[in-house]
Amino acid sequence: MSATSTHRRFDRIDALRGVAIVWMTAFHFCFDLDHFGWIRQNLLSDPFWTRQRTAIVTLFLFCAGLGQAVAFVQGQGWPRFWRRWAQIAGCALLVTVGSAFMFPDSFIYFGVLHGIALMLVIVRLTARWGRWLWLAGALALLLPLAAVPVHMHFGDLAVLNGRWLNWIGFISSKPVTQDYVPLLPWLGVMWWGMAAGQWLLRARPAVVQGPIPRAFTPLAWLGRWSLSWYLVHQPVLIGLLMLLHS
Repeated sequence: MSATSTHRRFDRIDALRGVAIVWMTAFHFCFDLDHFGWIRQNLLSDPFWTRQRTAIVTLFLFCAGLGQAVAFVQGQGWPRFWRRWAQIAGCALLVTVGSAFMFPDSFIYFGVLHGIALMLVIVRLTARWGRWLWLAGALALLLPLAAVPVHMHFGDLAVLNGRWLNWIGFISSKPVTQDYVPLLPWLGVMWWGMAAGQWLLRARPAVVQGPIPRAFTPLAWLGRWSLSWYLVHQPVLIGLLMLLHS
């Protein structure tokens, strides 16, 4: 039995996801410090912060694509896929409820977990596209560039900016929400992760399957528990800062 058919995890992918977790936690800690007035930063529009957010989400979604490539090559069945998907979708719902209490005017209705839940289904259904995943990813990344010209030309596409359809990402103005990860362009990142993972497992398996230095083991551990960490880290950080702030 090959190494890619034993349903085992790969430390290198987990460690890469762990890097995203650490980076995200640091970013959210700064966000919380700003929220409580301990620092003054414009995290929603300052390029220094917005570029970091873009990089963090990109790393998360690329790792999700890599993980789906491993699952596909290992022959993961739909029942196992749907069990994991239900966990992600359930956590997305909790994020919506929690953010509605904290940010009632800008709660999260289609953030990173919501986007991942939908994108995982699409990526799984298109896993057999092979090399065409690169082209599909490029189109998904480029399509949003046409959104503003198309909106301006037709002038009656405001419905695409509304909450019921802006999850697609073909918008002319960004919604007011604390986290927004629509299909376009982010599906392209996950498709490229899937394409890269399939190619690596076929042509350069050692890049994915090789060992990691012992110093990176904590990152791999974080990567394996990324969903749990994502769900609990903000309540813990906010709770601690509230205690210190009181």
